[in-house]
Amino acid sequence: MPFNAIIPNDPVDIKSVYVPTVGFKKEMTILLLGSGGREHALAWKIAQSKKCGKLYIAPGNAGTGCVGENVPIGVNDFEALKTFAADYAVDMVVVGPEDPLVRGIYDDFRNDQRTCHIPVVGPSKAGAVLEGSKDFAKAFMQRHNIPTARYETFDGEHVEEGIAFLETLQPPYVLKADGLCAGKGVLILPTLDEAKRELREMLSGMFGNASSRVVIEEYLSGIECSVFVITDGKHYKILPEAKDYKRIGEGDTGLNTGGMGSVSPVPFATKEWMQKVEDRIIRPTVEGLAAEGIDYKGFIFFGLMNCVPEGTPKADRCQGDPYVIEYNCRMGDPETESVMLRLKSDIVSLFQGVAAGNLDEKTIEFDERAAVCVMLVSGGYPEAYKKGYTITGLPLSTLHSPLSSDTIVFHSGTARKDADVVTAGGRVIAVSSYGKDKEEALAKSFAEAQKIQFTDRYFRRDIGADL
Repeated sequence: MPFNAIIPNDPVDIKSVYVPTVGFKKEMTILLLGSGGREHALAWKIAQSKKCGKLYIAPGNAGTGCVGENVPIGVNDFEALKTFAADYAVDMVVVGPEDPLVRGIYDDFRNDQRTCHIPVVGPSKAGAVLEGSKDFAKAFMQRHNIPTARYETFDGEHVEEGIAFLETLQPPYVLKADGLCAGKGVLILPTLDEAKRELREMLSGMFGNASSRVVIEEYLSGIECSVFVITDGKHYKILPEAKDYKRIGEGDTGLNTGGMGSVSPVPFATKEWMQKVEDRIIRPTVEGLAAEGIDYKGFIFFGLMNCVPEGTPKADRCQGDPYVIEYNCRMGDPETESVMLRLKSDIVSLFQGVAAGNLDEKTIEFDERAAVCVMLVSGGYPEAYKKGYTITGLPLSTLHSPLSSDTIVFHSGTARKDADVVTAGGRVIAVSSYGKDKEEALAKSFAEAQKIQFTDRYFRRDIGADL
C-alpha cells in the first residue's frame, strides 16, 4: 500500500497520523469515479501509464470499458465504493465529478479504518466548497486579493436588497445560484426587468436548495479561458489551458450547456499572460487554501475572463488582465478531452506526487500540437431529449481510436445495449483530435463527427472560430 496509517480509536484523528511511506507499488490498482467524457479521457490517460496495473471505473460508460473495467457503483454510494476499494486492494482513488467531492468522499475514505490508507485524488469537503458555494468562493477571493467581479449575495429574506443591488449595476446582469446546479445555475440577462424577475424566481426555488441564496455579480467583458492546476496542497503544476464553448447554438447563441467543445492551446494565453495568472490567481489560491487550513489535494479549475478593452484586436488580447469567474474542484468537461491529449507527462506519477506531498519533484511536459474537442449531443439538449438511440460509425471495434491515431473518440453519455452502443445522456460523444494548429485539428474532428450517427445528433461547427 502507498500509505501507512496508525488507526486511532477516534477516526477524526486519522489526519494527524496519515503519513506517506517512501514509495508506491510498481503497478497500482486505481479506481476512477465518474461516467462522462472527462472520465473517459482521464481513463485513457491513466491506462497509458506503466505505473497503472489495473484500472477500475465506477460506474463508467461504453467507452471507459475499453480502457479499464467498469464497476456498477454510483459515484455517491460511498459505502459501496469503500467496500469495493478494500476488497479489491485499490491503491488510489481518482475522483472525476464534483458531486462526490462536495459531499465529502475524501473525508469519508480517510475516516474509515478500511480505506484510510488509500489516497484520494480530490479535495476534502472543506476544499470542494470552492465549487459547492459560489458565495464562499467569492469571499475567499476577496480575502486573498484575487481579482474577480464585484458581487453581493442575497437570500429569500433579502429580495428587495438584491433588487436594489441590481440597480447599481450596468447590463447585462449575472445571477448565480450559490450551490451546485449541474452547470445550469448561471443566468446572464440583458435587461434589468428580466434580472429582477429571474432573481425572484431563483430565490423562490427555481433550482431547489441550490438557489436558496443567489450571487449577483458585475458582468465582466472579455474572452474566457480555462486554466487547470494539480496540487498537493503546497506545490502545484499548471496543466495545458483550454477554451470551452458553453452555448448550444453556433455564434455562442442559445442556452448554456455543459460544454459543446474545447480548444487548446488558447492563442492569447501567452507566457506573459499565464505569468499574470500564476502570480495573481494560482499562487494566491493555493497559498490561501493552506493558510486557512483547508486540506486540498487534487485539481483546481480556474474559469477566467481575459478582460480587454472593447475593440482590442485579437493580436493584443494577451495584454488583458485575468479575472476569476469561478472555481471548480475538478477538471472541466469538455476541456479534459483536449487537455489530456496535450499532457505528455505520466499522469499517475503526478497523482503520486499529489498523494505523497512531493509534487514539486515531478516534471510536467506538454505536447506542442493543438488539441480540440467537438461534442456530439442529443437533439433537444440542454432541455428535454430522448435516450436509447443506437450509435453507428464509431471507429474500430474497440469503440475508440488507437493511441497512434490523431483522433480519439471519448464517450460521454453512452451505454451498452446488447451488441450496440446507445445514447444515454445529453452530451453523447466527444471527438478529440491533434493537429499542427487548431484548424487542422478541428478539420479532423469535424470529419470524424460526420461519420458518427444517431437520431437527432447535433454538433457545433464553429468551435474555435472566435480564436
